[in-house]
Amino acid sequence: MATLVIAEKPKSAERIAHALSDGRYEKESQNKAPWYVFQRNHEQFYVVPAVGHIYGLQQASKGFTYPVFDVEWVETFKKDKSANYAKKFYNNLQRLAKKCDSFVIACDYDTEGEIIGYNVLRFICGQSTAARMKFSTLTDNELQQSYEQRMAQLDQGLVDAGLVRHFLDWFWGVNTSRALMAAVKQNNRFSILSIGRVQGPTLAVLAEREREIQAFEPQPYWQLYADTNDFTAVHTEQRIFEKARAQQIYDASQQNNAEVTGVKQQQKQVKPPTPFNLTDLQREASRALKLSPSRTLQMAQNLYLAGLISYPRTSSQKLPASLGYKHILQDLQKRCGYGDYVKHLNLEQLQPREGKKSDPAHPAIYPTGQRPGKLEQDAYRLYDLIVKRFLATFGQPCQREATKAHLDINGHEFLAEGIRTVKSGWTALYAPYTSLKEQPLPQLTEGNAVSIQQVRMEEKETEPPKRYTQSSIITELEKRGLGTKATRSDIIESLYHRQYIRDTPIQVTQLGMEIIKTLETYSPAIISEELTRQFEQDMESVMEQKKKKDIVLEEAQEQLKAIMQQFQENEAAIGEQIIAALDETRRNERYVGVCPDCDNELRIITAKQSKKRFVGCTGYSDGCRRSYPLPQTGMAKPTQDTCNECGDPTVKIIRKGKRPWELCISTECPSKEEWNKKQQKQKQTKTSQSKKKH
Repeated sequence: MATLVIAEKPKSAERIAHALSDGRYEKESQNKAPWYVFQRNHEQFYVVPAVGHIYGLQQASKGFTYPVFDVEWVETFKKDKSANYAKKFYNNLQRLAKKCDSFVIACDYDTEGEIIGYNVLRFICGQSTAARMKFSTLTDNELQQSYEQRMAQLDQGLVDAGLVRHFLDWFWGVNTSRALMAAVKQNNRFSILSIGRVQGPTLAVLAEREREIQAFEPQPYWQLYADTNDFTAVHTEQRIFEKARAQQIYDASQQNNAEVTGVKQQQKQVKPPTPFNLTDLQREASRALKLSPSRTLQMAQNLYLAGLISYPRTSSQKLPASLGYKHILQDLQKRCGYGDYVKHLNLEQLQPREGKKSDPAHPAIYPTGQRPGKLEQDAYRLYDLIVKRFLATFGQPCQREATKAHLDINGHEFLAEGIRTVKSGWTALYAPYTSLKEQPLPQLTEGNAVSIQQVRMEEKETEPPKRYTQSSIITELEKRGLGTKATRSDIIESLYHRQYIRDTPIQVTQLGMEIIKTLETYSPAIISEELTRQFEQDMESVMEQKKKKDIVLEEAQEQLKAIMQQFQENEAAIGEQIIAALDETRRNERYVGVCPDCDNELRIITAKQSKKRFVGCTGYSDGCRRSYPLPQTGMAKPTQDTCNECGDPTVKIIRKGKRPWELCISTECPSKEEWNKKQQKQKQTKTSQSKKKH
């Protein structure tokens, strides 16, 4: 017979086949779904990929009532038409499993990977367990070692924790979402709404910040500055809330010179950064590369599948010595173009600076040293960031000198602060991603006079708390123990998709605010952080085999039944509160601007027959025919901004896996020249193809 190796995705399957066969494998396929065949030690091997989850949970009975807990695992393509692509991979697994008597799971080593492999194993292969490969990179050496040292069976704690997560997410997501939709239906309306297990508390965190901003009342204050030719000093009171006092200091400080009354210098040592875990990577990519957390995760996953970095879904800030630092650095030096950086490290004495966080399954994210080849621009920038962060962890501390100089201007104290790098250390390895600012002061001596160019008084206002960015809310969720490293960015995307939030920094829509307000009044447990954290802790206990999965699920069902009963008692009132906010949010999501012809609204409209979208005037019934074409791919969102070139409104086109594109709606705008050329070329191509057919 033979051995079936079950991989998570086609790309990883090919890399596993290459490693285990020393490159001597054959690729076969059916309906463009591949698998790989080779001989190893005179035994036949089939490496067959799933394509993510082949099975998903579905309600076993019919009906749209709630609460509901009777669920079953079914093939994804049977419950969701958009997953039809999975059927051909399912067919391959089913057919080839019959040829094999030995099975190895080689999916990613986490709860999701374990469930993917476990479901294939039990539902297709008819097995309860199998050998398990455990790896953090898709390099030949590690994959070969992973196979030779494979575990005798699946990690049962990981399996049970994965099952609990899937059941809890289904129980919570389906029942609470049905409850919301039923509440709206009670008021003779229909809308698709959701409020998942982590989604609800996340929205509540964002709504709380929105309330703080809305309730904030700015206070005026004044600041005084003394400008010299080389630097600016600030009055030591920083914020003066009495204008009369600020004016008094300003008037008294109109002098040509200031006396340096004290100079204090302090040497500071800035330690190297810690290695990236997923949250750190998402935060840093947002700061340095302006990439959203979801895009960062997607590209990091692709870099992992290409064998260029280790598994990105990790919580760890640890780089164990067993990785072989020297070998990786030598490969980065010789094969990847980082020789000018690696030469600054002592390869015989390598000790990375590590953080406190660990992960039992995977180390921190690190480059493998494989040659990157051709990468699209954003992917290369992310790869470069990961490489240089890895290099920087081995660097020397950065030496900084901070200077504080106190100036006296007619009895009033001003402070000038400066900082400069004395010895670059690790920052040279992390260039250009360092965020340390250079603001040196000239040589100042106590007792000397400094020439003052002017003293300024500026009126300002206290500012409300800052809105969360996608990166900062993910960091906040991690601090609060909500969600997982792998799911937080998806949760944020879901909130955008449901129109509960908009823009960056994140603003909660009226619909999002009303849902939180309504749930706080009638069903606060749905958005409870404590309850969500409790479930996360329970799943951790299941993974560590300290708690039985069945007990966790029974407890969750009882809690959810009580929550849903309370919800049902207030269904009509809940729906009534949500509907007005739903209408207003939908209107805002389509509103583009004011029609230049008739002063009615310009909105994003989808034609009923052709299903094509465009920007059109709401005064159509009164005879206005003003309209503008839009791209037909991606999601179109109003920006509430106007074009810098022509002053017309703009829309944002959001395409999966690509940067958002801000587009002026006017076809005559100079900024549209390239787009117009592209549209014309597409029309010419279609016309030419049509003529050839006839």
